[in-house]
Amino acid sequence: SLFQLKLWNKYRVSNIPSLIFIDASTGKVVCRNGLLVIRDDPEGLEFPWGPKPFSEVVAGPLLRSNGQTLDSSALEGSHVGVYFSAHWCPPCRSLTRVLVESYRKIKEAGQKFEILFVSADRSEDSFKQYFSEMPWVAVPYADEARRSRLNRLYGIQGIPTLIVLDSKGDVITRQGRVEVLNDVECREFPWHPKPVLELTDSNAVQLNEGPCLVLFVDSEDDGESEAAKQLIQPIAEKIIAKYKAKEEEA
Repeated sequence: SLFQLKLWNKYRVSNIPSLIFIDASTGKVVCRNGLLVIRDDPEGLEFPWGPKPFSEVVAGPLLRSNGQTLDSSALEGSHVGVYFSAHWCPPCRSLTRVLVESYRKIKEAGQKFEILFVSADRSEDSFKQYFSEMPWVAVPYADEARRSRLNRLYGIQGIPTLIVLDSKGDVITRQGRVEVLNDVECREFPWHPKPVLELTDSNAVQLNEGPCLVLFVDSEDDGESEAAKQLIQPIAEKIIAKYKAKEEEA
């Protein structure tokens, strides 16, 4: 029915079963990954399972691929890319190759940036092999509870996913993968979402994220596409501002 379809769209459900917890008094989503919650907390000790700050969920030792450990507090004051990935997944491996270059460019430009690898590998050996190619930090593979809490915090439904956080730990974009592939020179880092985008192969995935307005223009005529952009830019900005004021995703 139309009502069912609206619910699927509202909560961006792309696979089933999905279990989403909502605060009935405000209508806000408390947790997108309800299935992980009831697997990790069958006794309900952490109820009502609301989102916790990133710094609290990530708290503990982190690894470097040379075997060094450091405390998660070392991430404070930096932009952080939380990278959900695994060696068995080919799109993950190809993104990792691009990401290594992006990471290097951003660091060389003097930006405070760190990437945190959250592994979905199927064994410790596979994790170690994959992590050896990465110049950043990781949650220890053995700490399954912390890896799962990070998956829950961001409602991860598939990999590779790169969530970019600001220096306070708030989400700038969930579309880090698209941004990295679209902006190989990292000129737009830290990739604040743009109200109007040009549709490309790599960002078409956003059509699944919610309602979209797609405007077709004659690409031969550059003036026309620029005029079209200026026409919809203020409308898009207004919609984004409205959702921001409600503290909801647009």
